[in-house]
Amino acid sequence: MTAVTTATLTVNGTDRAFEGDPRRSLLDFLRLDLQLTGTKKGCDHGQCGACTVLVDGRRINSCLSLAIMHDGQQITTIEGIGTPEAPSALQSAFVCHDGFQCGYCTPGQIVSATAMVAELEWGWASDAGHDVADAPLFTEEEIRERMSGNLCRCGAYPNIVAAIRSTMDDPA
Repeated sequence: MTAVTTATLTVNGTDRAFEGDPRRSLLDFLRLDLQLTGTKKGCDHGQCGACTVLVDGRRINSCLSLAIMHDGQQITTIEGIGTPEAPSALQSAFVCHDGFQCGYCTPGQIVSATAMVAELEWGWASDAGHDVADAPLFTEEEIRERMSGNLCRCGAYPNIVAAIRSTMDDPA
């Protein structure tokens, strides 16, 4: 018999109680318990990025993380980034630049891009940079490298990069 474990996670600004099997993934907690189905289960092995969420502002694959590990932390899903009535700049850009085809990967792409823009602003280095001491540039190469953990089976990559780039060129 598995022990029941409790925790409180702040999901999209609201405290949510977790009570259950300590082996439950954060992804399953969000989708099945909280009915936040924007976060997708793609590969369930941390390889596709469809399940990307922010934990205290940093992107993670929620399929590889246990819900209980995030007691007291801030979790942001695609539902917490914008709404149909008030989309984020990235959400609007994905629509304007046709940054999706089937749309299955789009929530993870947008959540990951949201974190990526912050990482660039914080000056975090990546493998695309030539010298880690230099400030990262907002180049297509840099965007592609930083988004490489999010796969799109439809191949909408040029449009995804264009959407992200447009918000970086005009962050308003």
